[in-house]
Amino acid sequence: MRIQAVLFDMDGTLLDTAKDFYAILQGMRAERGLAALSDEMKFRQYVSRGAQAMVAYAFASPADNSELESLRAEFLARYELQHAKFTAPFPGVLELLQRLERADIRWGVATNKPLRFAQPIMDSLSLSARSAVLLCPDHVENSKPAPDMLLAACEQLQLDPREVMYVGDDQRDIDAGRAANMRTVAVRYGYIAAGDNPSNWGADAVIDNIAELESLLEAQCGC
Repeated sequence: MRIQAVLFDMDGTLLDTAKDFYAILQGMRAERGLAALSDEMKFRQYVSRGAQAMVAYAFASPADNSELESLRAEFLARYELQHAKFTAPFPGVLELLQRLERADIRWGVATNKPLRFAQPIMDSLSLSARSAVLLCPDHVENSKPAPDMLLAACEQLQLDPREVMYVGDDQRDIDAGRAANMRTVAVRYGYIAAGDNPSNWGADAVIDNIAELESLLEAQCGC
């Protein structure tokens, strides 16, 4: 079936959000008299694991540290105030979205990021009005890797899941897409954990950059 819509994961796929996370944690460390983190690339490996993992890495804290939850709460409170200071689409994303729009192929976002963060980011980057759907954990019973939000997106789009492609940078994305019976694409440029390999996730395709996704879409839907 011809692709009629493309859904993207947000963090690490559509948008490079890591710089805001990193800047907030640097500020928290500085206020506590701690030296600055020195390896942003290593930090990026923890982004897909969520706020607790990022905070634990930034403060070299074990998972059972009693202070970890308060640090996580502070981190999230700060993120609500600084959600898109440094966040930007990955290279080539804006051009790809324009190409999809010209071809009348709708696009949207399905993310495990809560709506209170995801919506302001989309608004700040002037993407909300262009996106056909935005699905977050707030909208469904089960987050990814369950297929709930992807199936909910299809309902909103009034499309068969086989007409939709899902693009993500985590095993959960690919598992959710496959469970929803969508065509799936794994990206290598996102927030990939050390030792992980997108080629092992079972995606229909694995890409290194947005240009490769453009070529893939051209072959599958002629856009």
